[in-house]
Amino acid sequence: MLELFKKLFPSSGKSITTAELEDILAEKKITLLDVREPNEYRGGHIRSARNFPLQDIHTYQGKKTEPVYVICQSGMRSKRAASVLSQKGYEAINVKGGMMSYKGKTI
Repeated sequence: MLELFKKLFPSSGKSITTAELEDILAEKKITLLDVREPNEYRGGHIRSARNFPLQDIHTYQGKKTEPVYVICQSGMRSKRAASVLSQKGYEAINVKGGMMSYKGKTI
């Protein structure tokens, strides 16, 4: 059972909290992918986040020289997306707790 869970939800390796994300956003411009569905994204998102739904994450082609932060509603989809990106050679960082935990400004 544990092996099945690991296959379905492999670890991306790196993660941060939403509070840490807020600190990073205040300091610099980053690549932030919001892997929720477009209708969820339109309902409120972080200004600098780019909507890139989970089902399309395998097509992402960004710079591999800088980290890619990944967020969703609760942290589960972003964890899966970060795992896929890590396997493709990106330094992918999952934002634990997702938008449900994010206290910063959204648009």
